[in-house]
Amino acid sequence: MNTPAFDSNNIKQFDEPANLLKALSHPIRLCIVRGLMMKKKCNVSYMQECLDLPQSTVSQHLQKLRSAGIVATERNGLEVNYVLADQRVEQIIKTLFEKDDCES
Repeated sequence: MNTPAFDSNNIKQFDEPANLLKALSHPIRLCIVRGLMMKKKCNVSYMQECLDLPQSTVSQHLQKLRSAGIVATERNGLEVNYVLADQRVEQIIKTLFEKDDCES
């Protein structure tokens, strides 16, 4: 039996991927994710300096990425570093940007 291409009975399977794409759908968040792909881990102060944005703005964007499970934190004493937590986003970013732009 063939599965229909458009199946409204199975729409729930699209919730999680849609939420992932929503979290990535801002230029600053795309930049943060691409930067983390290049640096592997980074703290808010470094991101704030590179992006030339207030710390609160960067933190708000990081919170959205954290809520979506895209980034996670690693604590080293008082320093908190952000790392990619969902490797699927790497493929998305590599698809959207030149491969060389996403590697360190």
